[in-house]
Amino acid sequence: MQLGMFTMPLHPPGRLVADTIEEDRQAVILADQLGFSETWCGEHYSSAAEPIASPLAFFSSLVHQTEQIKFGTGVLNLPQVHPAQIAAQVAQFDHLSRGRYLFGVGPGGLGSDFELMKLTDRQVRAEMMLESIETIQKIWTQNAPYQIPGKYWNVNISDFRYDGLGIGEMPKTYQQPHPPICLSIATPNSRSATMAGERGWEPVSANFIQSRYIRSHWEAYAEGVENIGEKPDPSRWRIARSILVTDSDAQADEYLANPDCGLHFYFHYFKRMYLDRNAFDMLKPDTNMSDEETTEEVVARSMVTWGSPNTVLDKLVELHAEWGDFGTLLMVGHDWDDAPMWQRSMKLLAEEVMPKFSQHVNA
Repeated sequence: MQLGMFTMPLHPPGRLVADTIEEDRQAVILADQLGFSETWCGEHYSSAAEPIASPLAFFSSLVHQTEQIKFGTGVLNLPQVHPAQIAAQVAQFDHLSRGRYLFGVGPGGLGSDFELMKLTDRQVRAEMMLESIETIQKIWTQNAPYQIPGKYWNVNISDFRYDGLGIGEMPKTYQQPHPPICLSIATPNSRSATMAGERGWEPVSANFIQSRYIRSHWEAYAEGVENIGEKPDPSRWRIARSILVTDSDAQADEYLANPDCGLHFYFHYFKRMYLDRNAFDMLKPDTNMSDEETTEEVVARSMVTWGSPNTVLDKLVELHAEWGDFGTLLMVGHDWDDAPMWQRSMKLLAEEVMPKFSQHVNA
């Protein structure tokens, strides 16, 4: 069982972006020091709360300040950028990091980005994502000249090539044939998870849904793998969850009871978006609860794995029994409204909880 970190990142929009970016950098550096295997970061253009527009640029600032941690884009929103640009930029970062890159992709997830880019049709975004990844893989596995036609983009380099000078040749990735391709999964019984299995991609179960839906991600993914005559490998499955480890249960309980804590803002953010999408049941501990009963504190207490090291360990054991085997637990990175508490939480998780949890899983 590996321990990684996933961060959107999400911060209250009133904070200075320079400060939040540095805070997120320090979280990755600490994760690397604590032995986390990987870190993931999102991509958004039009959110003051999620201000990282280029996770590759963000990660580039961390390559030489970390030693072993891998960097995953969670995700690159493929419909929003020409696939040739993504292919070249990802190849560059894969070389810069000497292969410490995980190619997380998706169709996008933020409504304001869709409006900004005039990509409000969900079916069109899905088609564009598939065309983009297929085009990118062809760029990485073919040599010039390039003639890759598509419905939404065409890649063509035929005339302006100079053999021996490299002009007209698209860069290949450091990892061969390419970095691992990973797909974020949120919807229960996701058809995207089945598609990921059929294409040899790796699934990442998102953290912003109740735990009761997570097992359906694996079942859908395993179906896709079996459709191509292969055996599903749970070690390829990543699950992201919000985790708060404190010295005592009372400390975490007091934090969660504070209406001004960062986790209340975090789930308020999702509560508003899910209400607009008519998907609020995915946040409710019980689907029979009314919308009014489902407060930010209620959601946080049900969706965050919180408490002392022993309590968090017991909760993770229960979740493992519910979900089945998986390969990597991704701790969600949150706003450091209480920096010492969150830093200690990471340390307690890595040093006290995970060794025992891994021992349990292996047994």
